[in-house]
Amino acid sequence: MKRWIKWTAGGALLLGVVVVATATSGLYLAEQKRNRYIDIKPRPVAYTTDAQTIERGRYLYASRGCTDCHGAQGTGREFVNDGKGTRIVGPNITPAGVVARYQPEDWNSVIRHGVKPNGRPLLVMPSEDYNRFTNDDLNALVSYVRQFKPQEGTQAVVELPRPAWVLYGLGAIPDAAARIDHQLAPSRPVPAGVTVANGQYVANMCIGCHGADLSGGKIPGGPPDWPAAADIRPGANSAMARYPNAASFVAMLRTGKRPDGTPIQVMPFESLGQLSDVDAKALYLFLTAPGALAKAGGAGAGVGHAPASGEVGLNDGVADAHLVRVEQPKGPQHRPSNVPSVSSGLRMPG
Repeated sequence: MKRWIKWTAGGALLLGVVVVATATSGLYLAEQKRNRYIDIKPRPVAYTTDAQTIERGRYLYASRGCTDCHGAQGTGREFVNDGKGTRIVGPNITPAGVVARYQPEDWNSVIRHGVKPNGRPLLVMPSEDYNRFTNDDLNALVSYVRQFKPQEGTQAVVELPRPAWVLYGLGAIPDAAARIDHQLAPSRPVPAGVTVANGQYVANMCIGCHGADLSGGKIPGGPPDWPAAADIRPGANSAMARYPNAASFVAMLRTGKRPDGTPIQVMPFESLGQLSDVDAKALYLFLTAPGALAKAGGAGAGVGHAPASGEVGLNDGVADAHLVRVEQPKGPQHRPSNVPSVSSGLRMPG
């Protein structure tokens, strides 16, 4: 009996030591990961002021998730606060905010690659949704954001409970830059229309939660109480089976409710509701067309919105950025002298 008690106590002590060591290691690795330097050479964005481009940028900002984190006027907003230690605030992206000193290449780095101008990774940024933007669409989005009036707003905040930081350090939760193929070419333009090709491009906005193959699962970095993202691939077991036609699917995007009237949790309906009827119907067509996803090689693989007549194409289809190297921090960290300082907004547990 005494021997059993000794073994039990010893095992519990050993387990406790392992848990503490793992947590300590995870927190250390988290600090290392968020301070690693990612050396990419993104192509600069071409600023444009013509009305057609600005309107396209306005539509993209409203319908591709930007308002969910940065607000309609770009002043930032709190978009996650579960009251259990997870709090995330999107930063002010007006000229009075974090983008004040952005250079043309910095916009590309942040939006498409999840890498801050100082070369450090962004923890929360759905860059995998934007990595396949055509060059014209990226240009339009940035040009629209740049015309925001300077206003006071929020600073970026990412507060996570200690276990989440441990998981991040151990690689279970990837940051924005880790989810990106930094040498992937931008999408090639495709004409707007209710087509599988256009739907494939629109489906890029689904990747962040539903995965590159749209099979769903646990949402990366989401709070523990968030439901898993649904499988939205074509098939009888897909969530898309609930929607017998495009009209029922579009109604869900507009109302946030399934055909039976039950509400859907977590989905970014503030943005989804702004999709045009053409894009919404095209998305439905892509998500329900047998074999379309497999033939495409994943959502958004290679196609995108074509510029209207008179717009200038920007050599879409050529590798967007050259990934030079990824450096893990060694000793005191210093950002390159030629890039602006950007606050990380990350708060490690005390």
